[in-house]
Amino acid sequence: MKARSLVFTSPSQVSIQEQSLPKMGEDQVLVQTIFSLISPGTEMLIYRGQFPRGLADPNDPFSSNLNYPLKFGYACVGKVIEVGKNVDPGWLDQRVFAFQSHGSHFFASPESLHLVPEGCPLERACFLANMETAVNLIQDAAPILGESAMVFGQGIVGLLTTALLAEFPLQATLTADRYPSRREVSLSLGITASFDPVDEHFQQNVREILPDGADLSLELSGSPAALNAAIALAGFGGRIVVGSWYGGRPATLDLGGTFHRSRLKLISSQVSTIAASLSARWNKARRFDTAWSALARVRPERWITQRFRLEEADRAYRLLDQSPQDCIQIIFEYD
Repeated sequence: MKARSLVFTSPSQVSIQEQSLPKMGEDQVLVQTIFSLISPGTEMLIYRGQFPRGLADPNDPFSSNLNYPLKFGYACVGKVIEVGKNVDPGWLDQRVFAFQSHGSHFFASPESLHLVPEGCPLERACFLANMETAVNLIQDAAPILGESAMVFGQGIVGLLTTALLAEFPLQATLTADRYPSRREVSLSLGITASFDPVDEHFQQNVREILPDGADLSLELSGSPAALNAAIALAGFGGRIVVGSWYGGRPATLDLGGTFHRSRLKLISSQVSTIAASLSARWNKARRFDTAWSALARVRPERWITQRFRLEEADRAYRLLDQSPQDCIQIIFEYD
């Protein structure tokens, strides 16, 4: 059997490589991919060559030892079509999610797979990784009853996070994104307002709603410049959660008078671990259960804007790179 894999070969270049599958291990299963999701923020850093080279983080295998040529991606959904000698035959034909790079087939240990809940559409299941990130962001942000919150960036992680924030009894929830289509989806979630951050009246418009500044901000735009806007619009004692991964790009911050006088707190957030303050009660399994429940409520498959075959990957990434205003979520479909 031959498998097809997407490979990032150099900046702005991808290829589809085909190779015969090796013999499966006795403790493995073979999964045939049905859908895989592009994670726009992270994958565009890979596509553009903006990732740090040779990064090794034992807690985050998806950002370790990154160099071209590179297989990447972490949101595959498929069906188990073969099981190894030592694997429970009950795994055969199971629908599963895997943190796996884009490709038509892959081997995996059953322990690394997540069973898709009964009744959950496979397109929805593709969002598990990004929803886990959104859950982690909310846990790190710890919204408080009656607070005001602002989310910078309404890409898919931003929208998922906003959808979860909208479930809280907050005094106001604002969002910011450059693209009208994303602001429209954001508003449909029942938030207070959504603004264009490059509009000359952006900060004035936010201040009209939040004259004392935001209690809580989440920077999810992927733009280092947005951190300065979050600092400028934060209220006294405000918390700013930094969920974006900037890759190899430096972030130049204005940590002058406003930052110090307002006693602001910058909080890093990364989904590969559980926050120390929660680790006594929370583990990855509990967080995944929470993410599955959130997916059922939010139904993010409605935000899929384009579908491509894997062989059309070059078109998909060029579209994301050159016309991001036309994209919210792109999905690869497999035979």
